[in-house]
Amino acid sequence: RLDWITSVLHERGGLAVWIDADTIVLDAQWQLPLDTHTFLWSLNAEEKLGDTARELLSMPENPVYVSSVTFWEISLKTALRKLTLENYSPDELPAIAGNIMGYQILPLEAQEAATFYQLPLIHRDPFDRMLIWQAISTKLILVAKDSEFTAYAKYGLQTVW
Repeated sequence: RLDWITSVLHERGGLAVWIDADTIVLDAQWQLPLDTHTFLWSLNAEEKLGDTARELLSMPENPVYVSSVTFWEISLKTALRKLTLENYSPDELPAIAGNIMGYQILPLEAQEAATFYQLPLIHRDPFDRMLIWQAISTKLILVAKDSEFTAYAKYGLQTVW
């Protein structure tokens, strides 16, 4: 974990990090888009989040983003009955994300959609692929547990969990 954090901080200007046995204190602001699972777990099941993810998301200086792609995925999977939301309906989620959770909405930009074809077809899920492409395009660190995402590191994807 230290090597990864050190390399990310080096790429972002050599900012310092202090680590003891239990704590990571970052001397930088991390802009963190969430993948769909991470967003849903942040609403209802924080215990499913990784320790580093939970710590970074709890730091108020780190802007947290939910992509419009995530809302589209949740809406579609709800309509297809592949996802059941217990406490919310899909149409409530953007307001909950912004007004209650304090997250920012990350829109899908036309240029991101137009250049999406450049992303190699390693991962088959189109929603995950677009979230990956958004993170690469915007140089943000994607908060995601999915181990398949690591295959995109050589294309510029940075993840944290």
